[in-house]
Amino acid sequence: MAAKNSRKSVWRRALNHQPSAPEPEPAAPSPASADTPEPASVVQAVLYQDGVRVSSPSTLAETFRELREKPAGMAWIGLARPTESELLSLAAEFDLHPLSVEDAMEAHQRPKLERYGETLFVVLRAARYLDAPEEVDFGELHVFVGPDFVITVRHGAAPDLSAVRHRMEESPDLLKLGPEAVLYAILDAVVDGYVPVVSGVQNDIDEIETEVFSGDPEVSRRIYELSREMVEFQRATRPLVGMLHGLMAGFAKYGTDEELQRYLRDVADHVTHTSERVDGFRQALTEILTVNTTLVTQQQNAEMRALAEAGFEQNEEIKKISSWAAILFAPTLVGTIYGMNFKHMPELDWSFGYPFAIGLMGVVCVSLYVIFKRRDWL
Repeated sequence: MAAKNSRKSVWRRALNHQPSAPEPEPAAPSPASADTPEPASVVQAVLYQDGVRVSSPSTLAETFRELREKPAGMAWIGLARPTESELLSLAAEFDLHPLSVEDAMEAHQRPKLERYGETLFVVLRAARYLDAPEEVDFGELHVFVGPDFVITVRHGAAPDLSAVRHRMEESPDLLKLGPEAVLYAILDAVVDGYVPVVSGVQNDIDEIETEVFSGDPEVSRRIYELSREMVEFQRATRPLVGMLHGLMAGFAKYGTDEELQRYLRDVADHVTHTSERVDGFRQALTEILTVNTTLVTQQQNAEMRALAEAGFEQNEEIKKISSWAAILFAPTLVGTIYGMNFKHMPELDWSFGYPFAIGLMGVVCVSLYVIFKRRDWL
């Protein structure tokens, strides 16, 4: 945490020391710097005028220069995990607020919308459903929207902004509405990306319900993992409802085009519907987990009852075996004593010795049998 805070402080100091007034025309770059390729984090930089693409600069410096030469143009710059120097150069060129630049550098931000002067800063959480592992993958997108520029900073694979750019270029009437139209298209793409996720999660829940009643022992882990994904999904969708309502509340103040207002309202409806579906998923998973816990408890009780019954039956058998062993032990003991073959045994010369021994064995055996019978051991 200390390293992160110190890094943010460095960015803030660097941004605050950027000159507020435009610098004089920079000197021509040296041959070494001219041959240096642009970092791979710059996905694409395009300039538009009246809704039509006019150029695709290969570097940020060329983008800044051409945008100055075309006051009526609009720059759309796409970045993927940019470096600190790239964000600092963008902040200096477009007067981005230091706090928004710090947030753009660090991922794992909550979805939000903030206005810094004439610049909007929007954080979005995109999602996509992965069929093979049957899980939801979340990405993060930061968008700077100014009077003549749109900057997207992507952390993750979703959404596919190249498809958004292609769609907007095929609708020049919409694109010429300016940066707000691009923001609408990005919002629409993020929200449309939730649709297959919702379908995939619904299929997962249906499968989980089947597994619960089939007694699959691994279903509890799957319920827990999907519940965690729904918590993340809820964090991605729920703030969007308030964000879009905040945008709609500023329609009159900022003079948003009427056609664009209709588009944004449509996106807000879709977000609301998706958020409600996600809330329903969380409730359904909670109920499924409760049912699964009940079924597991019932199964464990049945197994314990079966074990108890088996133990009771074993105890009954042990009682019977012990009873007969005790009954047979008495004559065995008497017979063993009189079978020791000693010469000096008083009972050996007694004429009633044998009948007495037999009678004694019989009395003891009958007595033990009666006692065990009364105690239900036999």
